[in-house]
This record gives sequence, structure tokens and C-alpha cells, in this order.
Amino acid sequence: MLSNEQKELAGWAMQYGLEKGCQAVRVTLYSGSDTEFEVRNRQLDRLQQSSENQLVFNAYVDERYGSFSTNRLDKEELTAFITNAVESVRFLAKDPDRKLPDLSLCYRGGHESLHLFDPAFEDVDPDTKLAIAKAAAEEILDKDPRILSVQSNWNDGSSFRYIVSSNGFEGQDSVSYFSLSVSVSVKGPGESKPESYWYDQSLTFDELVKKGIGQKALERTLNKIGQQKVASGNYPMLVDNLNGIRLLSPLLTALNGSSLQQKNSFLLDKLEQQVLSEKLTITDDPLVPHTFGARLFDNEGVATQRRAVFNKGVLKTYFIDTYYASKMQVQQTINSPSRLVFELGARSCEEMVAGLDRGILITGFNGGNCNSNSGDFSFGIEGFLIENGHLTQPVTEMNITGNMLTLWKNVAEVGNDPRLNNAYQVPSLLFGGVDFSGL
Repeated sequence: MLSNEQKELAGWAMQYGLEKGCQAVRVTLYSGSDTEFEVRNRQLDRLQQSSENQLVFNAYVDERYGSFSTNRLDKEELTAFITNAVESVRFLAKDPDRKLPDLSLCYRGGHESLHLFDPAFEDVDPDTKLAIAKAAAEEILDKDPRILSVQSNWNDGSSFRYIVSSNGFEGQDSVSYFSLSVSVSVKGPGESKPESYWYDQSLTFDELVKKGIGQKALERTLNKIGQQKVASGNYPMLVDNLNGIRLLSPLLTALNGSSLQQKNSFLLDKLEQQVLSEKLTITDDPLVPHTFGARLFDNEGVATQRRAVFNKGVLKTYFIDTYYASKMQVQQTINSPSRLVFELGARSCEEMVAGLDRGILITGFNGGNCNSNSGDFSFGIEGFLIENGHLTQPVTEMNITGNMLTLWKNVAEVGNDPRLNNAYQVPSLLFGGVDFSGL
């Protein structure tokens, strides 16, 4: 937790920067910690703990801009640090679009707490964390002779942030998280060693699922035994709720102000146009308490709000911060999405599988890329062949190719099964015919 003395130091640093010649200053204080336990085959394989206290000084001097950071939070040392920072910025090229946001866009308080921090965070002792990680692995160790290796990981962390800017903005937030995962490798035919994983994460210790993680990981791994290519062709493609984010990410990159300003976006000049399937309504919904991705303001202090990103496939907004809004002379929104939610359909992944005569379920992506300018993509995939409503042959070493705009216009159904323990809550998605290359 950041102390009042630390916040006062941040305020002093801002004022001192102004005295040294800055026209505008933003000071951000970070404090946080992270812990990881890695257990491999009953042995503690890695223990990692880290903590951070950092001050970031953003200086706006004579139409020039610089960002500087230090962990030496002492007024005497900061005096020299800020003096040198301001002088350094004077040597940079002018960039008049660098500026603080208008205060009218910033968060001004008044919203209820989002309850993102577990007040009992410090009460969970290291022995408890290690015991949970070991227990997750013990669920499956020695339970199947084909098991080669079992690794379980415990992760937790906390972060505190305080921002004060010379435009009048002041804000703070705090977040915690807990995560438990298990990965398994098994002996397959020949030299193959299929592996898979399962995990859960939560904002509080009590809400974390601590049992069944290992069993689910083993089940997913055993299902991959016998993976092979199947015939190339154009198949309906069902992507499960763990992997839809891989296809969503290029869309989000294309909506970013930097991509738009550099004309490196396949969604450039597409506002208010139908660019996705009408079955897709995606909303940035950041103000829901006690949810991953929730926040009251971005890293500039700009207030978040609920906003439509795509409404029945029509593009409704870009994510543009102060700098890129100024460079492009367009309306500023927010620097990035916070918490993305889909308008859900009626069926789960399993129910959509049951409704397909033939198709491919994707349960993992293995490399690949997407051209951010054209939207053309090629991804390696693994998953299962679907025949007569059943998962039959596990598949791997296949590729899908196409164009992002064509792909997303071809969404046939949106599932009802997003994992709620993520900021981007992507459900299972059924796409019409997609080109697969295999045998």
C-alpha cells in the first residue's frame, strides 16, 4: 500500500518539475509484489519473489516530451533526478502533440470502489501457497502410467498506483490476483509427447478454484494422444473459449491509435461500417465491480466508460489516447480496451459441437502471424475433427489461412460460455467455412 508520505513526495516531484521549467508534468507512483512457486514432479523447482517501488516522471518541456523512472524515492536524490530529466528533454526534437489530456476527460472521483484488491492478501502465507501448488499436482501424479511430467504453478501479485498531474488530475487504484495452473506431458505413440494445461485465476484468495485443476489438465492432455493431420479443406471452425482471444487480438491492434495514425490498420476509416458479422456485439464495460479488467481511469487519468466497440458487426469506436488524437486531429477516446464482453448466444461449445456434421474444433494455436495492414493471416492450429456431432480425431500440424475481415464477417454463432476470470471474456465462436491445410 502506498503511504501518505509517498503520495506527498509525488506531489512535490510534480511541483518541482514545474519549477524547473516544465509546462506540464505527470508523476506516477507504482508499488507492487509478485510471488511464484513452481513444483515439478513433487519437487519445488523454482521460487521467485519480487517487489517494486517506482516513480515515473513524465516531463513536457517547450513542446518536447520525456519519460524517466527511478526507484530512489528520496527527496534529495529526486531533486537531482528531476533536474537532469528536465535538462535532458530540452535536447529532444519538438513534438507538439505530446500533452496532458483535457481535465474534462479525466476521472474526477465519485464512483464507488471497484473492489479489485483482496484485503486479506498479506494473510496468505508462503507455506499455504506451496501446499496448494503441490496438492494440485498430487491430484494426478501416479494416476496414469503414461504421465511423463507434471508441473504446477502458483502465482499471486498485488499492485498499487497513484497518479498526480499538473492538469489537476489525481487518482489511485489497487489490484490483486491469485492464479493456479497445472501442465502435464504424457507418452504418446512413437516419439510424441502430448502436453496441455488448465488454470484458474481470481482477484481474491477465497474465490480461487483450488481443486480439480490437475485432473482437468490431465484429461485435456490425454485427449490429445494420437494427434495427426487430416485432409486439407474448407471446414466450419469452432474455436473454444480459451483461444478466441488469439483471433480477437489482431482486431484490437487494428483499433489502436498508433496503428491508425501510421496507416497500418485494416480497420482504418471503417467507423460506422459493417466490418464483422451482425451476430457480433462487443462492448468495453470497465465499471463493473470486482471483475478482471475493471478500472476507473487509464494511465493518463482519462475516465473510462461503457462504450460499444462493435454493435451487430458495425464498428463504433477506436482506442485513441491524447497523443494520437492530437496527431490525427480526431476525437480522443481511451488508450486501450479495459474489459471486453460479448453479447452471448444460446449454446455452449459442447452443444455447438453436437450440432455439426463435420468441422474442426480449435483448442490451441501454434505460431503464425497476421498482416496488420491487410488483415491476411496464417496460424498453426491443433484441436479435433468433428464428425456427426462428436469429437473424433485429434489434429495438429495444420494451418488456417484467410483474411481477418472475411473471417469475422463469417461468424455463424456466438457461444454462451466465456471464462469470467479474464478481462477479455471471449466465448466459444463458430465460424463458417475456413481454409485448413493439412494432408
